[in-house]
Amino acid sequence: MKITVIGCGRWGSLITWYLDRLGHDVSLYGRAGSRNMQEFLKTRKNDLLTLPESVNLTTDISGAKDADVLIVSINSQGLRDLFEHDLSTLNLQNKMIVLCMKGIEISTGKRLSEVVEKLTDPSNRVAVWLGPGHVQEFYAGIPNCMVIDSRHEDVKMRLVDSFSGELIRFYYGQDLIGNEIGAAAKNVIGIAAGFLDGMKLSTLKGALMSRGTREIARLIESMGGNPMSAYGLCHLGDYEATVFSPFSHNRRFGELYIKGESFEALAEGYYTVAALHRIAESSGVELPICEAVYRVLYEKADFHIEMDALFHRSLKNEF
Repeated sequence: MKITVIGCGRWGSLITWYLDRLGHDVSLYGRAGSRNMQEFLKTRKNDLLTLPESVNLTTDISGAKDADVLIVSINSQGLRDLFEHDLSTLNLQNKMIVLCMKGIEISTGKRLSEVVEKLTDPSNRVAVWLGPGHVQEFYAGIPNCMVIDSRHEDVKMRLVDSFSGELIRFYYGQDLIGNEIGAAAKNVIGIAAGFLDGMKLSTLKGALMSRGTREIARLIESMGGNPMSAYGLCHLGDYEATVFSPFSHNRRFGELYIKGESFEALAEGYYTVAALHRIAESSGVELPICEAVYRVLYEKADFHIEMDALFHRSLKNEF
């Protein structure tokens, strides 16, 4: 298939490398002012991988009009701007738009697929690509399993068939709401895990995982999804990569926050927890872990007090 990947960060570049390896005709788009794109144009490299000559590198987004598939891998809070401005003049139709990103729009509380469906022609069909894995591991040849989900069964079938390989085995998602919410929320759990690492309380990660999965299952159910999705690849199945891995941006962000050190890379959980806070306020669903993370990050609450209260609560009432 002819594919345009929008976003030249670590995931966008890995997706480009992977799909080119499978034999697709792939273009990678990045804005002209992007340092990542400038480095690719000069050397075809970033700090993790090298893109082969078969990949087309471009700063002209109009090429997306000729693609069969658009894969979007950018900051979740920039998604609306991309479709309202950068892509609006292209009048895209009959495209498969795949969101390889995790988050919830803060201003509306909408899932990312909902945002795109409202901003694009009805002939375009939206899917999500999510699940565990890190760029460093995939590029080193270490395989993993991921999920593709969509409201359109034929889109899922075609994408899973076209994108599966020895490096990534794809599963068919059966719950778009649950998969999107679970994938976004696991980044918040990753930040909480980082808090524990920073406090030298890593042994509590078992309790965090148990409580976190149950908490997000309640959230998914309250939003109309299947609560069992929280126990699949979108959430619990991604904990090893998010809660424990040294490559996890969200875990690392949480750890350095506790230590009073800065973290320059994107940690999507920081934005997702603000969206989940709004959802919890409006819906009444109880999210003790997410609310504790929110209070620490946005209200500057004392993380020792928040973590102590959180785990004392868990001991009193497991479920």
